[in-house]
Amino acid sequence: MDIFDIITLFGGLALFLYGMRLMGDSLKEGSSGTLKRIMGKLTDNPLKALALGILVTALIQSSTATIVITSGLVAAGILSLHQSLGIIIGANVGTTVTGQIIRLLDVSDSATAWLRFFKPSTLAPVTLIIGIVLIMFVKLKNSRTIGGIAMGFGILFTGLMNMTGAVNTLSESGAFDSLFANLGASPLLGYATGAGVAFVLQSSSATIGILQAFSMSGQLTFKAIYAVIVGIYLGDCVTTAIVCSIGAKSDAKRVGIVNILFNLSETVLVLLVVTLLHQFGLIDSLWDTVASPGLIANTNTIFNLSCALLLFPFAGIYEKLSRKIVKDEKTAADRYADKYAALSPAFFQTPALALGSCYDMLMAMLKAARGNIEAAFLQITDYREDRRVQIDEEEENIDRMTDAVSKYMLSLNPYIKDAGQVTIIDEYYKVVTEFERLGDHATNISEMATDMHQKGLAFSEKALEDLRVIKDLIDRVMDLAEQAFARRDGEAARQIEPLEEVVDDMTAALKESHITRLRAGACSVDAGTCFLNLLSDIERISDLCSNIGVETLSRINPELENQSHDYMSQLHSGHDEQFNREYLAAHDEYFARLNR
Repeated sequence: MDIFDIITLFGGLALFLYGMRLMGDSLKEGSSGTLKRIMGKLTDNPLKALALGILVTALIQSSTATIVITSGLVAAGILSLHQSLGIIIGANVGTTVTGQIIRLLDVSDSATAWLRFFKPSTLAPVTLIIGIVLIMFVKLKNSRTIGGIAMGFGILFTGLMNMTGAVNTLSESGAFDSLFANLGASPLLGYATGAGVAFVLQSSSATIGILQAFSMSGQLTFKAIYAVIVGIYLGDCVTTAIVCSIGAKSDAKRVGIVNILFNLSETVLVLLVVTLLHQFGLIDSLWDTVASPGLIANTNTIFNLSCALLLFPFAGIYEKLSRKIVKDEKTAADRYADKYAALSPAFFQTPALALGSCYDMLMAMLKAARGNIEAAFLQITDYREDRRVQIDEEEENIDRMTDAVSKYMLSLNPYIKDAGQVTIIDEYYKVVTEFERLGDHATNISEMATDMHQKGLAFSEKALEDLRVIKDLIDRVMDLAEQAFARRDGEAARQIEPLEEVVDDMTAALKESHITRLRAGACSVDAGTCFLNLLSDIERISDLCSNIGVETLSRINPELENQSHDYMSQLHSGHDEQFNREYLAAHDEYFARLNR
């Protein structure tokens, strides 16, 4: 044994861990966009939730990720703590799939050609070749994601082979004999070793894989590894609980606590049963059996699956205990509490879910701003003090939501790697400002209405008739802006600009006609000033909706990102026939209503 063997061992470990991370991240990137919807719908039955936990964890190769996602969904109010129990238990079973894949190390050189194809020495280069071809030469929608999965798989097995090669050399050292003998003689030492390594690596699958690699030395026995495996369960879930508790609500924290309670119960149950079976001589033939990757994988699966089935009926007890450990927080009622809770750092590792939380908050902001605009217009002809208070309170909510989602996106940004997700967050950065400004204009209109009420001012009947026409037009523009953002609807976004041009024309015409009425003494100077200010707010609302439409189009067609000014100039220059037709049709319709 020399320093080069140790370097080879840790180099193999680095490749193994990176391969596992790459494969898991690629799987999450390709699937996390649907996980939220699926997990929200398939948890009405505890057995469905258990199966879902197993399936999702087997898919994304990480029980930690599954439980953290579950914690975020609980925080967002999509799942209840009770619904999450089956997923938590199932996640601990699903994580055994990785170990079953790694047991391919057991395939011998004397096996048939078909089985030898699955040896890591064959599988690793094949998957690496497939991965690099998909990433570099295939331009299909999901080719990079699938290529990343294949590359991760190949790197994982390459690292595993480097580790096993180094371990075979190191196994000739007497130090290994002493280490493994101590593990066999002291279950407590084995338990602490498994817990410590899993805590440091933050992955039970990776720790099991390392144990499988060491087993290729032929010096590990069942009595040396069973306590290590059980210790891994606790080390992994402690890290998960810490992640779940960061900036989370009470129920989200309880998800991590339930996971710890289940794993503690699992370790006690396994250690007790194995000790009793050994004392009664029922596993003597297994006790000194040399551990292979297959034996470790099977032991891990049997431990997890048996404990899940035995302890699942007691899941309700874990829920009650978690409520005693984590007390409910005393917070003021907030109608947007679920939106704030969904902006959880737990989703940073699955950006598709984090972006979904941003979208929900932005939609809440847009609807709140639109509601305030509608309420503010009502104040002009039907002033109510309670409505003014509600408008002011909602404006404060919009401002708080703006701060919250802006800070969240800033923290999320380093985790965004996929080009499509970069486009999404760029759009969100821009529209959050537009939505906040829509709310500001609602406040302006409300304050103007309050001022008119206090001074006893009122618009003339002609001004109110004109206002009804332009209000219908601006409502149509806002409908299209909301539809464009909510549904990523390019057609709705494209229809905004002709109408926005009509709004500009109409505000100019109404200002002229109002000045004419002022000269004729048909309305007061103070009321006239308010009317002109109101038209300016309407025009700005229309401009903001236009910006929302352009930003939606830029997301759909990224080539417009840096050419939006040219695009707008082309539309308004009269060279776009469709724009011209829609503009003229809308102009004739709304100006005809004004003339009537």
